[in-house]
Amino acid sequence: MWRRLRTRPAALASAAVLLLLVLLALAAPLLAALAGQDPHTYHDDLVDSARGGVPYGSFGGASADHWLGVEPGTGRDLFVRLLYGARISLLVALGATVVQVLVGVLVGLAAGLGNRWVDATLGRITDAFLALPFLVLAIALTAVVPRDFPRPLLLILVIGLLGWAGTSRIVRAQTLTLKSLDFVAASRLAGSGRWRTARRELLPSLAAPVITYAAILVPTNIVTEASLSFLGVGVTPPTPSWGQMLSTAQTWFRADPAYVLLPAGLLFTTVLAFTVLGDAVRTALDPREAGRLGVGTRKETSR
Repeated sequence: MWRRLRTRPAALASAAVLLLLVLLALAAPLLAALAGQDPHTYHDDLVDSARGGVPYGSFGGASADHWLGVEPGTGRDLFVRLLYGARISLLVALGATVVQVLVGVLVGLAAGLGNRWVDATLGRITDAFLALPFLVLAIALTAVVPRDFPRPLLLILVIGLLGWAGTSRIVRAQTLTLKSLDFVAASRLAGSGRWRTARRELLPSLAAPVITYAAILVPTNIVTEASLSFLGVGVTPPTPSWGQMLSTAQTWFRADPAYVLLPAGLLFTTVLAFTVLGDAVRTALDPREAGRLGVGTRKETSR
């Protein structure tokens, strides 16, 4: 897979961008200390109260102390809040993806290996989850949970437990195909039980499609978290989140465009990088795509 990915500059660039974002998110406390700021301190002297809280200076009040300016109305450091917002967005997206994959793989395996009654029952449950209005139900669940419950954990559980059905469908279809192959039949004839066969024979073969689908789920979950925070039912203040910042920024886009463009640009870049990398991983894991990736092109050209 790595040999094939190296032939795609877009995939390498996307991986580099994502690695940089993850490192910046992990190093947020260190970078905040280096900048001498924190995400919660108000700086009323940096905003013009006569103009409704617009930051003094150009580019949103950017200066040597505040590298990307300050937040309108509060004066909180925007650079530090973007870093901590990246932590929330990436944590929720990756955590929800893990939950979706775990539940989807378990349900898909159970449906594919079970008898006709089990398969039909789990299939109807999966269809019901696929038919649910995801965003409406997520808003309802996050709105009724007490506010003192950790919101990042709540978002991970809500997004993960509502979005596993697609993974389950893929795993079930692959399981039905794989269990009729010779190596699986040989394992059953050797005395392996159903779940031992699943663990030792099926799961390694399911890794490629599951990893591919997980890479596509991550950007979807980032957008979902941002949407819920934008609607006011996601991460609650003062915890920063890109979606929450965009929700606040809609009243400042004329007076301070930087406050809108920075979180929106980071969100767009992250989703685009995950999407490009996910497509590259899908192609690299599919041997039938070797020709499209240009593997062996040099040999063919020399001939």
